[in-house]
Amino acid sequence: MSSELIIKSAAETKWDCVSFGEVMLRFDPGFGRVRNSRQFQVWEGGGEYNVARAMKKCWGKRAAVVTALPKNDLGWLVEDFIMQGGVDMSHVIWRDFDGLGKNTRVGLNFTEKGFGIRPALGCSDRGHTAASQIRPGEVNWEKLFGEEGVRWFQTGGIFAALASNTAEAVIEAVEWANKFGTVVAYDLNYRASLWKSQGGKEGAQKINRNIAKYCDVMIGNEEDFTACLGFEVEGADEHLTNIETDSFKKMIQTAVAEFPNFKVAATTLRNAKTATINDWSALCYYQGELYQSMKRENLEIYDRVGGGDGFASGLAYGFLEGKGPQAAVEYGAAHGALAMSTPGDTSMVRVEEVEAAMKGKGARVIR
Repeated sequence: MSSELIIKSAAETKWDCVSFGEVMLRFDPGFGRVRNSRQFQVWEGGGEYNVARAMKKCWGKRAAVVTALPKNDLGWLVEDFIMQGGVDMSHVIWRDFDGLGKNTRVGLNFTEKGFGIRPALGCSDRGHTAASQIRPGEVNWEKLFGEEGVRWFQTGGIFAALASNTAEAVIEAVEWANKFGTVVAYDLNYRASLWKSQGGKEGAQKINRNIAKYCDVMIGNEEDFTACLGFEVEGADEHLTNIETDSFKKMIQTAVAEFPNFKVAATTLRNAKTATINDWSALCYYQGELYQSMKRENLEIYDRVGGGDGFASGLAYGFLEGKGPQAAVEYGAAHGALAMSTPGDTSMVRVEEVEAAMKGKGARVIR
């Protein structure tokens, strides 16, 4: 099996990037606490969707999302956010609403930024959501991948964790993507709380290892690879603060040996000294070589949510543009760092700002 990542040309496809997953409303109490707040800033967000949105707003590429929403004002609010981000919604499933939310609803995610020694905190309210009820057979994947054409398909472990049917829907999607030669990128994004209903860590590994057979690009941090795929990182301490690059390389080599379909394996390296001061970098394994991004020590964090999705999007952009693995990991790491400099889950920067950060330009006032 070839180790080269082969990506369809823009000319033969309608979409540069399509994401498959849930899009929620995020309620942000600023630097206060969810439990005490009387007002919230509302954003849209979702681990898979954030990649497609950045692909359009930051990188200027053609992006679409596959998800489901209820036909009510909250569903239309999410629609308004997605339209503002320029992401196509022609493959969104719209569900009738029963007036109460028992049959379908929008997922809510209450998330604190954290500050200093107080870590970020997420509190989900996402039962009975429209997207969590997506089942195999509901999406016309043959039309999307076969007739329209997609260069990069992004999905992940958050969506697969929601229910047994969403995991089955992900497997259906990646099988179709493989059939039509679409690059499949999967972000493990392990969330212990979400996997409780599917057998915990053991269930997560069973499902993710099944999905992994169809993936070209596997993304995750050290906990993700361990919890979701069962690969151990040598030398990692209990709190995952002491990670050696060589240990990661050994783990990724083991993963690629077991899953030879992996063309790219990538991870972010975050040492959270406090909620607002992190060391940040990234690694990308491609064709037997390990590529490391610039290390940003003592990076100041405004809102850490979405940093990993920012990395995934920048990594995708680097490969889509044919810039090579070193550039891809640099684009990803810089974009992730910038995504954490603004509020909300989604990217608020442009490609020129990312490239300036890659060149090490400082934060002097731009006039």
